Amino acid sequence: MTELVEHGHLFIGGEWTDPLGTDTIEIVSPHTEQVIGSVPHASRADVDRAVAVARRAFDEGPWPRMSLDERIAVVTRIKDAIAVRHEEIARSISSQNGSPYSWSVLAQALGPMMVYDAAIQVARAYPYEEHRQGVLGPILVRREPVGVVAAVIPWNVPQFVAAAKLAPALLTGSTVILKPSPESPLDSYILADIAREAGLPEGVLSILPADREVSEYLVGHPGVDKVAFTGSVAAGRRVMEVAARNLTRVTLELGGKSAAVILPDADLESTIAGIVPAAWMNNGQACVAQTRVLAPRSRYEEVAEALAAAAGALVVGDPLDPATQLGPLVARRQQQRSLDYIRIGHEEGAKVLAGGGRPAGLEQGWYVEPTLFGDVDNSMRIAREEIFGPVVCLIPYGDEAEAVRVANDSEFGLSGSVWTGDVEHGIDFARQVRTGTFNVNTFSLDMLGPFGGYKNSGVGREFGPEGLSEYLEHKMIHLPAGYAAGA
Repeated sequence: MTELVEHGHLFIGGEWTDPLGTDTIEIVSPHTEQVIGSVPHASRADVDRAVAVARRAFDEGPWPRMSLDERIAVVTRIKDAIAVRHEEIARSISSQNGSPYSWSVLAQALGPMMVYDAAIQVARAYPYEEHRQGVLGPILVRREPVGVVAAVIPWNVPQFVAAAKLAPALLTGSTVILKPSPESPLDSYILADIAREAGLPEGVLSILPADREVSEYLVGHPGVDKVAFTGSVAAGRRVMEVAARNLTRVTLELGGKSAAVILPDADLESTIAGIVPAAWMNNGQACVAQTRVLAPRSRYEEVAEALAAAAGALVVGDPLDPATQLGPLVARRQQQRSLDYIRIGHEEGAKVLAGGGRPAGLEQGWYVEPTLFGDVDNSMRIAREEIFGPVVCLIPYGDEAEAVRVANDSEFGLSGSVWTGDVEHGIDFARQVRTGTFNVNTFSLDMLGPFGGYKNSGVGREFGPEGLSEYLEHKMIHLPAGYAAGA
């Protein structure tokens, strides 16, 4: 039986502090449906307090005024401590959101370490000051930290997304209020311990678990300079609307309905081996999941048979069992959402090739079978709407031009892939698909390049120099005619 984890304090400005409200958040295991922990629910007054200390730390404190090397040293200690505690972090997250433990070790714990490492590499090489010859004379262009950052993260990959926002914010000298999801706040307490031990100065980081109402209050707070949000399209629209009242800068990493396109010359064995983990990763609870698989009609039956067999072979069970490949969904509402879409798929005329309901023998827990629909038309709701569960659509196409049209026929544009025997041809195909990231004969997310979406998949970028720039203000300083830098 999982030990109950209870926290009574909030982490505000680097100190464990009594909450100003009395509400609590209970965390429920998606496997046992039992309460496994509780934390204080941050109030609006707690937000005011966190913003005030972050504001003071940015305006008057040492953090933005330290050298880059000094900030890198602190962030490196955070990364190294995650390495030491990675198994604890992985178990904590899997117990809360149902991620298979083997996947959590890689994506929920070691993945954040890679994010911090890559951000440090980018920060070292970034041009914070640049002399240019302007039209009217010499100019100096500076990049300066944006200020107080509100980082709102989801429950599906909480530490990975936290690192994507914390790393560039901290390295550039900003202060941060991190708002974890109420479904998965326990791991944020591990992060708080790590940050405290790493030597972050007073006020630089606060962590406030809370619901949407308090999140909205944080996003609309006049003391916040930038909002970094990851979540659904509907929530992202609301974040942008609320932040716009103060003209607060916003980056949004939102949903996806990404297409994995199998070209006629693809090697089927390696293609299926690549698509399956990309489609059903994290129980289908991933914005970049390849949930539309496009197969040429000339090979459709062959692809359908192979993909259905692979889906049916996935091991479903306790997320803390190392053998599990697919765990439960994070909450009963998410389970019901997937089951509702499976019903909708039936009603729309799609054919279930694998799965299609609750797994046998797992009546307890919020489980849904890895499900594959065949004979899907791209106009169907199951092909157009983000399900955020283990439901994948197999869509036939005629020629390659149709494959491009179908891949692009979506309100989303976050990820995608193409599988082919000719990599150069795959690159040409990739150039035609309007998504922020794309893969040729692979599926990955590189932290040295820009990550983000076209269309409804988001605004702005994370990772790489492009992501670092999102946490910087650009200043132009006019210099007198004849001035030469270093003279």
